[in-house]
Amino acid sequence: MTGLNVIAIDGAAGSGKSTLARRLASRLDLPYVNTGLMYRWLASEAIRSGVSPADAEELVRLTARSRFRLAGASPRELQVDGHSADELTAPDVERTVPIVAAHPAVRSWMRDAQRRLGEAGAVMEGRDIGSVVFPDAPVKIYLLAHADDRISRRADERRDRSAAEVAAALEERDELDAKTHPFAPAPGAFVIDTGALDADEVVEAALDVIRRLAPELLR
Repeated sequence: MTGLNVIAIDGAAGSGKSTLARRLASRLDLPYVNTGLMYRWLASEAIRSGVSPADAEELVRLTARSRFRLAGASPRELQVDGHSADELTAPDVERTVPIVAAHPAVRSWMRDAQRRLGEAGAVMEGRDIGSVVFPDAPVKIYLLAHADDRISRRADERRDRSAAEVAAALEERDELDAKTHPFAPAPGAFVIDTGALDADEVVEAALDVIRRLAPELLR
């Protein structure tokens, strides 16, 4: 395992991880890997296949059928085959994601797949990238955001749902996620509070960290 060219970005749902990670990946000419899509794929596939989200053994079998790859350009990013974007963000998928992600055997399989995706370098976002997937990443960033800011961001992404529905879903997700990933920065992570900054300012704050810790990544 090596995280020599990995930027690890962690934080709760709606904290701004995807916006920051995609923009950094484009700026640094690195692949963008949204690990949450991998768990969303598994949740969606379990629902489609009639597999219980509590059945770790069957879930691991499903992951063996996964097709995760890097594709596209500026930046290349994680692509998951077989499910539409609408399927991956459906309410039943969002409720199922933290349940399937709580199984150690599932997380172990995903961790190995994520390491393969990032072995040549990547900007990778998730819940445990800096602590578990690439603990040796030269740059680890943890995003904080107030609940109201997270609800607002997620409501912008899920325009088919009311703010109340988004708030309830985030609260439920936080409770389930906290059982698997306590909301705490990885050792050595730089914390950025995104609630007080706009998207450009968050990117600049992250770039300042990279300039200090891994200037070689600024090509």
